[in-house]
Amino acid sequence: MNPMHKQGTIFVTVLAATIVIGIPAYAESVNDPPPILTPENPNEKMVLFDNSHGQTAGQSDWVIDGAFSDFAEALADEGYLIHEFRGTEPLSDEALDGYDVFVIPEAQIPFKQIEQEAIASFAEEGGGVFFIADHYNADRNFNRFDSNEIMNGWRRGAYEDITKGMSDEEIEALEGVVSSDWLAEEFGVRFRYNSIDNTVANSIVSPDESFGITENIDQLSIHAGSTLAIMNPDIAKGIAFLPDGLTAEENKWGNAVDQGVYHGGGVAEGPYAAIGKKGLGKAAFIGDSSPVEDATPKYRNEEHGGVKRTYDGFIDQDNGPFLVQVVNWLAEQESYVDFTAEGITLDEVSPLLEMEQPAQTTEPQQEPWREPQGNYRWYDRSTFAPGSFGSGTEVPKEVEYTVETPASLPLGGEPFEVTIKLSNLAKNQTLNNLDMQVYLTGGQAISQIQLANGNWPNSYGYQNVGAIIADDSGAAEKTVTMRLNPNVNADTANIRLRNDRNNVLTKSVQLSPSLEEIVTLPKIQRELQFKRDIPEYAVTGN
Repeated sequence: MNPMHKQGTIFVTVLAATIVIGIPAYAESVNDPPPILTPENPNEKMVLFDNSHGQTAGQSDWVIDGAFSDFAEALADEGYLIHEFRGTEPLSDEALDGYDVFVIPEAQIPFKQIEQEAIASFAEEGGGVFFIADHYNADRNFNRFDSNEIMNGWRRGAYEDITKGMSDEEIEALEGVVSSDWLAEEFGVRFRYNSIDNTVANSIVSPDESFGITENIDQLSIHAGSTLAIMNPDIAKGIAFLPDGLTAEENKWGNAVDQGVYHGGGVAEGPYAAIGKKGLGKAAFIGDSSPVEDATPKYRNEEHGGVKRTYDGFIDQDNGPFLVQVVNWLAEQESYVDFTAEGITLDEVSPLLEMEQPAQTTEPQQEPWREPQGNYRWYDRSTFAPGSFGSGTEVPKEVEYTVETPASLPLGGEPFEVTIKLSNLAKNQTLNNLDMQVYLTGGQAISQIQLANGNWPNSYGYQNVGAIIADDSGAAEKTVTMRLNPNVNADTANIRLRNDRNNVLTKSVQLSPSLEEIVTLPKIQRELQFKRDIPEYAVTGN
């Protein structure tokens, strides 16, 4: 797991409480140097992960130092040198040169025709390509494409015009993207547009039918994913299937826009994971990113800047070992060019519904499935939220709040001081909307804050602490005088600080009788009270 991602921390002491809200975010531009994972025991092979086609859009974080870090680190443990491809230039033959395996995590931006040609050529000449897709309508950046459409080379309901319904700006951003049945023509498969959930892939072909890939693999998880259609059995073969008897009522993804399950599961539904032979090279395919991801996202959501939540799928079922074994097979160069003479059983061509034929497909609903928030546009990185990949802008540090109080707050209306400290503000920033109160369990307000003119408010409850102004370093401090309702008799309470009516800090405080009340107690009780609530009294003799 990636150790960089830590949750916000709460520090509480007897005299002070500090709260830091938020988690770190690591924004980078596409031109920043990409990460590298170096193995301790190199096997002299290299793997390249794509991060140039929207792999961090929406809640996805499919990068080798983020939510694909478990997978990448497992490959490094196998001896692979791991690189990431990023940048503004299209993927090219030169970019892939020297690598043994190219991993394509769930893409959200279509490949240009020259990029498709580079990928096919890379495989033809001996490279391995791993296509990781998802379910239909997993359009994370609202550009009307999901990963299955992108991998296949054509968009559902727009086979004749791949930019159907798009703005001039989007059409310009998609220059060089063409519609074709590319994946089927080059690699012998199509990703289906089904959306399957509530099951596992537990029909695994034997290791002698999968070139050893499925050794010790019993089942793989699927959490809203798709299957593939075998189009050319000579060069494509399924190695993991879903159970028979799947139904739309029980097994389609809850947000599926059509029947979700096309052929009742099993072999007819097509493989969930498959392999292929392409010239001197190879390919592998899986219909869901969930088995690959882990719970350590690195970036913020590029649309709205929110913190991402990803699924810890790499450690689920037999996912991790399977994925590593797939890459081991992809990285092994072999001279045969198809499966016809390799001693394995060839698959049948998958049955297709009429609506699965590219020219017959329609959009089950209008795309995109919703409008993006604010001014976010998938093709314009200047609209990406701070903290997201490509924005180049870090998330501003969250304000740190500290409240320092006496060890115990005096009852009886005796004034006491409370100091508020803030950090991570902007230089010379002024806050005018901080308010604070002390309250009992149950919510009864019992405090007042002295006014600037020395008077006291007429009621108890939240009261403004006055303007707080940061210095050049972004730090600010202010001490206010408070008092408690003299009619209250309790041992504990809470003090809470708010900013614009939002709670930013709450801590428990002790309450004690005032000095005047202690003096009126009987001698023995008074001495005990002093020792309990004013321990320095016994030392100084005051």
